[in-house]
This record gives sequence, C-alpha cells and structure tokens, in this order.
Amino acid sequence: MNESILQILESVKDPEIPVLSLVDLGVITDVDVQDKTVLVKMTPTFVGCPAMDYMKAEVEAALQKNGFHPKVEITFEKPWSSDLISEKGKAALKKYGLAPPPDGKLFTDLEILETASCPRCNSTNTELKSPFGPTLCRSLYYCHDCKEVFEQFKPL
Repeated sequence: MNESILQILESVKDPEIPVLSLVDLGVITDVDVQDKTVLVKMTPTFVGCPAMDYMKAEVEAALQKNGFHPKVEITFEKPWSSDLISEKGKAALKKYGLAPPPDGKLFTDLEILETASCPRCNSTNTELKSPFGPTLCRSLYYCHDCKEVFEQFKPL
C-alpha cells in the first residue's frame, strides 16, 4: 500500500474508538493510487456496521483535503478479522480502557472468551458478563481484582 496515502488515512479515526485510526483497525484493506485518483477499499468489522458511511465520508474528506480524488469502496472481498488490528492499535485500545482481542490463532474454542485480560490492572481474574456490548464488536467483562467493568474488542 502507498505509504504517503496511509499517513493521510492515519488521521481518520474510528468514530466509536477515537484513539484508533482506520489503518490500525485494519478496515483499510487496499489502496491504489493512479495520479491524483486514490481507490481505497474498506472492509467493515461487521456486516451492517452503522459507522461505515461516516468512515467512508471521513476517508474521502481526508484525501480531498490533501488534493486527491478519492474513490472509496466498501467491500467484503477480504474478510475483516481482529488479527488485522495492528500492534499499535492494540496498544491504543488497551490505553483507552478496552481489552484488545486475543490473537485469533491462539483460540480454538469458545472457552477462551469466558475471560479476558483487564486493561486496567492486567488481571485475568475476569468474567464475561455479556457478549453484547455497546457495539457489535465489543463484549462486557468484570474484573474481580480491581472491581471494574470493561469492554473487550471481540475476536473474529
């Protein structure tokens, strides 16, 4: 992917998690530059993600502001996976108070989803309270050590 375009797209943040760029979230799946026209392919984290139209408009605005003619396509060609979240993105999630998803290669059964590492105290003495968080991509957990409720970005 074109590095200068990716730098521009780093400024576009996820509207639900403003510390995470769309690049670090892994929803920018392809960039093709032809002169001043930039084709950007984006894959939603979930089918029907309500933020996709907003994110598409933000990508277009960022590219236009930098003198490019954007063509943004929402596609499912390359399915999104939580493994596409960059290490920088995972660190930003934790700093924001969201437990990053476990590496998809690490879990083979649903039992691993019963607990998560608390982003506040790093304890694994946690419990899944609800697989349904404030958005489709997050679950709610309770930490028995620091007594805090936290969210985890769901692994896919």
